[in-house]
Amino acid sequence: MMPSSDMASNATDTDFTVWGADQAAYGPVELPTLVSWVRGERVTADTWIFDAKNGAWRKAAQIPELQMFFRPKSGGARMTAPVEGIDPRFLRRVKILADLTDEQLGRFAGFMETEKVAPWRVVVKQGDCEDSMYLILEGEFRVRVCNGDKETILATLGAGEFFGDISLFDHGPRSADVVSNMDGVLLKITSAAIGKLAAEEPAVALPFLMAVGKTLAARIRSDNKRYFDSVKFARAAA
Repeated sequence: MMPSSDMASNATDTDFTVWGADQAAYGPVELPTLVSWVRGERVTADTWIFDAKNGAWRKAAQIPELQMFFRPKSGGARMTAPVEGIDPRFLRRVKILADLTDEQLGRFAGFMETEKVAPWRVVVKQGDCEDSMYLILEGEFRVRVCNGDKETILATLGAGEFFGDISLFDHGPRSADVVSNMDGVLLKITSAAIGKLAAEEPAVALPFLMAVGKTLAARIRSDNKRYFDSVKFARAAA
């Protein structure tokens, strides 16, 4: 049941009142706030909004000031298509994808594969030569090296992080095992997929590769600092 216009009787001619999914009215708010709610997906195309200027309730997609946000975008079929049930916007939790637009995320997802993993599964094995990188969408993974029966954990990775990026470029042996600690979901990126992405969607491939490069550079700088600090300490102790 839609609310009566009395609920927005105090609104000015430029104000809007939003009828929420919880059957409560929010507002009145001005257009900039309403736009921010649309961008944040608090307001969808089917959300009912009272437009004080026209004195009527309409769906968000029918309000002229908001229609630009609900128009189909180029490449829309790929943008909205899920990857094995995963909404492309779900990928935004991955840090190196945070700067991609929803449209770019949709195109990016079309070149990737998802893998659901069970607890204790060895996703990559030390010494194996592969060409795949993994983005963690859900779960927790430990990076380890083994010496006989002894396991040394080098790092623990969670949702939003990634691993295997070096092998993506040099196809070389894995430097450590990566094992799932619980049920998880991974996005797998192969070298062939990256090549195809670069050829067909360079505007998407470039920011992704730049983000990977910046992360690798930060790791190298951090490793260099630890090395130089250890050298300074050793010299000071000598």
